[in-house]
Amino acid sequence: MGLTIGPVALTAEQVDGLNRNLSDMRHDINNYLSMIVAALELIKYSPASAARMTETLYDQPRKISDALNKFSVEFEKSMGIVRQL
Repeated sequence: MGLTIGPVALTAEQVDGLNRNLSDMRHDINNYLSMIVAALELIKYSPASAARMTETLYDQPRKISDALNKFSVEFEKSMGIVRQL
């Protein structure tokens, strides 16, 4: 099934799955953003830790992107959306 134009009716199971996937995505992204804040706070109070925190800071955007991609894949799967190339 490709993308439809107009309203789409969702089953209770689809809404439940969507809510679960959204919750998982919010949780994951919140964790990654918390890691950024924690690393920056540590650097703020201990500048010598900057080198050690660089990898943590560097990894978080990729992890956020991965969480969004995971949500997209699960959303399309639960809605029966098939991408046509």
